[in-house]
Amino acid sequence: MPTIENEVTVNAPLERVYALAKDVESFPEFMPDVESLVVQERSDDGARTVTQWVGVASDFKLKIRWTEEDVWDDAAHICRFTQVKGDYQSYGGNWTFSDLGGGQTKFSSVLTYEFEIPLIGPLLKKVVAKLMRENTQRLLDAIKTRAEQPEPA
Repeated sequence: MPTIENEVTVNAPLERVYALAKDVESFPEFMPDVESLVVQERSDDGARTVTQWVGVASDFKLKIRWTEEDVWDDAAHICRFTQVKGDYQSYGGNWTFSDLGGGQTKFSSVLTYEFEIPLIGPLLKKVVAKLMRENTQRLLDAIKTRAEQPEPA
């Protein structure tokens, strides 16, 4: 299964970046690749959510739907996620947030997936891998941009 690793340095404190990433309901507001995201379940302490996603691969005019379980470890600043159902044959990974000091945060993503499109050969697997890497980077960059904006007064 392909694994994609991305990271970005965010010029914002760890707690701000982590809180923005945890606020998944807001993703469609500032992530063009996320058409919709609905929280189906949330534990009382907020450490576990089940979310239903509709993503868009605009290059192919393709919508991808999946439901994932997210487990947030607030002490370690890690989110582990896995698909419980959806269009991927397999989908899961983690986000890690690290304090770099000086008001900077490293936001890292590791994603392992399998996505098969019937009747499409190995050549397009490379295209899918490229799209997954680009979409993952856009997600990290969108959170970075949002975190670096001045907070509303």
